[in-house]
Amino acid sequence: MLTLHREELITLPPPKFVRPQGGSKPRLHTPAGDPMPPISHPVSALMPVVLEPVITQASSKLWNELIDRYHYLGYAVLRGAQMRYLIQSSFGYVGAIGFSSAAWKTRNRDAWIEWNQDSRAKNLHYIVNNTRFLILPWVQSKNLASKILGLCAKQLPTDWEQRYGYRPLLLETFVEQQRFHGTCYKAANWILVGQTTGRGKWEQKTETKIRAPLPIKDIFVYPLDPDFRTILTEKT
Repeated sequence: MLTLHREELITLPPPKFVRPQGGSKPRLHTPAGDPMPPISHPVSALMPVVLEPVITQASSKLWNELIDRYHYLGYAVLRGAQMRYLIQSSFGYVGAIGFSSAAWKTRNRDAWIEWNQDSRAKNLHYIVNNTRFLILPWVQSKNLASKILGLCAKQLPTDWEQRYGYRPLLLETFVEQQRFHGTCYKAANWILVGQTTGRGKWEQKTETKIRAPLPIKDIFVYPLDPDFRTILTEKT
């Protein structure tokens, strides 16, 4: 319903509680999240690399702290359905990754899928967004990031189905062009389908609505099912 409200298709009553500006509480820094000695080994030396689902309060706090301290975007509450993983290796934790609900409308992604507004509204939940991906800054291991993405493509659909009752069909992510080249996504066979427009959401400033500019981002997708397009474009 919140999505329909934002698209101005329905009108919801004003919220009883408004989150303070900024949206999320600052994370506490603990010894568990402190920097570790440098790890600079080939991926083979880090094996087994394992995705540990965040299912306990302790693992949730650690994931939040690592993202807050070491990811350039910092911590934010993930939107809608979600899965978070701590990335374990033979040398301990080497990173964290998170997935959440897909972007409601993205022109180049939607054109690549070839769906219309009705099929998108019906089937959007089958797309999952890779919202956060962090390799800890003291870890330098060639091909580790693409290895992790490959593990996610295999493990996430089953984990997601166990939690939400259905299997996702497509992964998406947005890579900021001025910061990154999407190298690990390309190495993991994700598909570049275009770029965002850089137009943000409408923001309210006194009585005048202004457009909040956003960095241009490359849009990468990864099909999880060979029939993903047929299913996503179904309207009934």
